[in-house]
Amino acid sequence: MGCIESLKYEVVLQGASFAECRRYVTAHCREQVTVDPGFKIFEKPIIGIPPILIGLDGDLITFPYTKPCYGTFLLQTENPSEAARIRSLGKK
Repeated sequence: MGCIESLKYEVVLQGASFAECRRYVTAHCREQVTVDPGFKIFEKPIIGIPPILIGLDGDLITFPYTKPCYGTFLLQTENPSEAARIRSLGKK
């Protein structure tokens, strides 16, 4: 996967802080996985202030993504193989 833009995703929060993203994931996602900055999701490293939370609901992934010059977005997309990879590598 070369670009996040090639995913079918929904923007949950736009122009959000990392704290706002963490609060949303904690409140709305059944599973939360903590990753370090630089963790790759869809082959793209996540930039952020730790702890970075990724939410999982089955195959639905909710994750913060920072676009340089555009800010941080909280995105949701469905991908079974990436959800399984995140579960296996992240800290619960």
